[in-house]
Amino acid sequence: MKKGTLGKLFKTREFTIIVVLIILTTVFGTLSENFLSTSNLKNIFIQISSIGIASVGMTIIIITAGIDVSAGSILGVIAVVAGKSALAGIPVPLIIILAILAGGLLGSINGSLVSFTGIPPIIVTLGTMSFLRAMVYQLLGGRWISSFPETFRRIGTGDFIHIPTPVWFMILFAIIFTYYLKYRPTGRYIYAIGSNPEAARLSGIPVKKMLLLVYVLAGMMYGVAGVIVAGRTGIVQTNTGAGFELSVIAATVLGGTNIMGGEGSAIGSMLGALLVAVITNGMVLVNLPALTEGLIIGTIIIISVLTDILKLKRRSV
Repeated sequence: MKKGTLGKLFKTREFTIIVVLIILTTVFGTLSENFLSTSNLKNIFIQISSIGIASVGMTIIIITAGIDVSAGSILGVIAVVAGKSALAGIPVPLIIILAILAGGLLGSINGSLVSFTGIPPIIVTLGTMSFLRAMVYQLLGGRWISSFPETFRRIGTGDFIHIPTPVWFMILFAIIFTYYLKYRPTGRYIYAIGSNPEAARLSGIPVKKMLLLVYVLAGMMYGVAGVIVAGRTGIVQTNTGAGFELSVIAATVLGGTNIMGGEGSAIGSMLGALLVAVITNGMVLVNLPALTEGLIIGTIIIISVLTDILKLKRRSV
């Protein structure tokens, strides 16, 4: 490998996260003998799977300089639909397909409003977040559903070749979206829109259609995450998915997706999700207060955003 290539690798956010993960793993492994146990590491990866999958969708939205705070509410609606479908005896493969389609449909609402009305994404998704959270409550009638069939539960708790099933889903979508963003023309359009939407439009890129597509794809990822959450927890409540979007946005930003748009990767966002999970899990095991966890993750996010802003300023000089 050439020296210049190595230098570029060392400067990437992904490399920085890997170094931080190694340091944190060493520290938590020293402070708690349970941290590096097989069961705990498996638990960490199961926990991050839904966040990691959803962060792929959030990544392509933020690359376009957008944001989606309705992710948790979309997940909640899909979890209800998936749970009720499982109780009705619908086969698991059909439930997954239904969740993907329903998630894409809900995402298309956000995409249509963002693309064709000019309303800022934060305003649009705040509105749909509230509307869809009320829908979750109505669908459940203020109660909860549980006692799902074991075949459905295995989506979130099963494993294949000793690797949790949700992790396989996460790996699959990481590969698909990494290829899509890097090698497909429409994937490159997403970066162009985030860097300069007007220049992208003048160059012939269908900006409005691409923005609609981005929110549809994100909704599909939230749909998959919703099925996994329902299967893993074995219960769907009125607050299922509440606050989920904050973890997803944190993972995405920590993973190197520039909040200003134009930069980001699926792999980076999943590494960001792993970083959040390691910090959360490690602090629980060493009995640190939840406040400390929030302070550390919040500080890392602020530093990440400031780093992105400084990069933009250097480029503009």
